[in-house]
Amino acid sequence: MKALQFESPRNFIPINIDEPSKPAAGEALVRVHRIGICGTDLSGYLGKMPFFSYPRIPGHELGVEVLEVGEGVTNVKPGDRCSVEPYINDPNSYASRRGFPNCCEKLEVLGVHRDGGMRPRFVLPARKLHPSTKLAFDQLALVETLAIGCHAVNRGAPKSDESCLIIGAGPIGLATLEFVKLTGAKTIVLDTNAQRLDFCRNTMGVKHTVQLSDSVEKDLRDLTDGHLPDVVIDATGSSASMSSAFGLVAPGGGRLVYVGITTDEVKFRHGTFHKPEGTLLCSRNALPEDFTRIIGLIESGQIDTKPWITHRATFDDLPGTFPSYTKPETGVIKAVVEVA
Repeated sequence: MKALQFESPRNFIPINIDEPSKPAAGEALVRVHRIGICGTDLSGYLGKMPFFSYPRIPGHELGVEVLEVGEGVTNVKPGDRCSVEPYINDPNSYASRRGFPNCCEKLEVLGVHRDGGMRPRFVLPARKLHPSTKLAFDQLALVETLAIGCHAVNRGAPKSDESCLIIGAGPIGLATLEFVKLTGAKTIVLDTNAQRLDFCRNTMGVKHTVQLSDSVEKDLRDLTDGHLPDVVIDATGSSASMSSAFGLVAPGGGRLVYVGITTDEVKFRHGTFHKPEGTLLCSRNALPEDFTRIIGLIESGQIDTKPWITHRATFDDLPGTFPSYTKPETGVIKAVVEVA
């Protein structure tokens, strides 16, 4: 069976692997139909993802079909179309038992710590499958990206009478945007890339966008009655941006949420963040209930995934096409790989 592998940074190759085994108790065998490409995949390709190990079959944003289930599986059956929750946790760990499987000490993410979905078929725990009778495989492959944004917004908890700044208009920032809009908070998007800000305004319906400049603090104050945003969500993964964000929260309990990841140091002067009595929050992965909520929101039409997919590739063409997705001038928002 053919699979695609990051053999090492910038070395993306087709390989041959064995067919998967039959699913054991609690497992399911799935056929992969769609794979979304995200920042983790791009960082893994470039050698910049801190948790990545090589060689690795990537792919964790997946729309799959259940082929066979093992003993005791009741949540899915053969023929079901599903989104995959790719965070493989130990149900008996301290964090998992407390309702935080996303923070499990033994967590392994498909396509990062263990082989992912860039292969036609594989076996995984059936509890990580979230079925839908209505959604297409394209939509199911986008649920995981949206779940990252959903969880980040839940961490910051913006209210309808507050303002929320999203720093970074890449896929994770856009996923965050979907859920900030649902809160009713005034939504502001900040980025360096004018093309992405145009996309936010013209396609995503964002009224307030700011392009990074020396006057960014003034620009934000102009949009927030002079007090800066109540919630700031940094989705860049840039240590420089994450460090600067400490100075952008409103006084009186402003919240800063990190959803992007960096291996570099993040620095700030204590007084900058102490003065507004700021709160720093981190957002890691997502929770099972986030997947359930998102599937329902897409099914009901409250989230429209059509604008997201800007590029497509076939499974066979992906190794040659993939490097172009790392270049901003390509204009990629979300690329989807068609496997079957």
